[in-house]
Amino acid sequence: MSPAWVKSDRQWERERVRRSRARRSTSIATASTIVFLTLVAWIVTSSPGWPRVQESFFSVEAFATALPDVLDGFLLNVKIFLIAEPLILVVGLLVALARGIKTPAFFPIRALATLYTDIFRGVPTLLVIYLVGFGLPGLRLQGVPTDLATLGIIALTLSYGAYVAEVFRSGIDSVHPSQIAAARSLGLSHGKAMRFVVLPQAVRRVVPPLLNDFVSLQKDTALVATIGLMEALRQAQIFASGKFNYTSYLVAALLFVLLTIPLARFTDHLAERTRRRRGA
Repeated sequence: MSPAWVKSDRQWERERVRRSRARRSTSIATASTIVFLTLVAWIVTSSPGWPRVQESFFSVEAFATALPDVLDGFLLNVKIFLIAEPLILVVGLLVALARGIKTPAFFPIRALATLYTDIFRGVPTLLVIYLVGFGLPGLRLQGVPTDLATLGIIALTLSYGAYVAEVFRSGIDSVHPSQIAAARSLGLSHGKAMRFVVLPQAVRRVVPPLLNDFVSLQKDTALVATIGLMEALRQAQIFASGKFNYTSYLVAALLFVLLTIPLARFTDHLAERTRRRRGA
């Protein structure tokens, strides 16, 4: 039985110095942050127009009054986000796979996939929402949805599906061709090689950028207000126009921030974990 490993005095000293440096760095960062925030608060509150801004944007009474309606609208934003997100993943993955087809017989599919990504990455999301929200019902075709929430989800899916398709495609292209060659040498078809070898590696590599896209998607759900949907931004606009107070916009902004910051930190965590794994 081998003896237990015991840290040397040099190792103990090295760890003590490392902890001391970490504490000092944390103290300096905390102090500098407090000083900076205090300076910003002093500059803002001492400005000549601060009383007017405080009354218009930071009214406690208006905040409490606007919160219930804005929160109800925000729940609709969350609903749109939760429905659109899996649809975007499916559309993006299918388009990425279609663009990777090399068989000449499937050239029209590859061309359509390329055209789709070029168009919807070039057209602003707001314009896509206008075109879908007002254009589809205007066709008066049987089976075309007229529900505003459904139209908003379709528009966001079309717009973000193009971006996510390129993220998936970059992940697929990052897998070395030798992986496919090895899978084919074992008797797997091209489809099975993509399914069992390439896609699992590609998806793991693109999770951080996908989450970044979904952070943007959560914010862009507010754009559906332009077609009349009663979500958080629209509720804030109604309150502001009726009360001549803009605190409702602050309420909506805080709700979006409370949702996006955890997702952003989770994205950073995954990116850091991926970096450590690659370094190892």
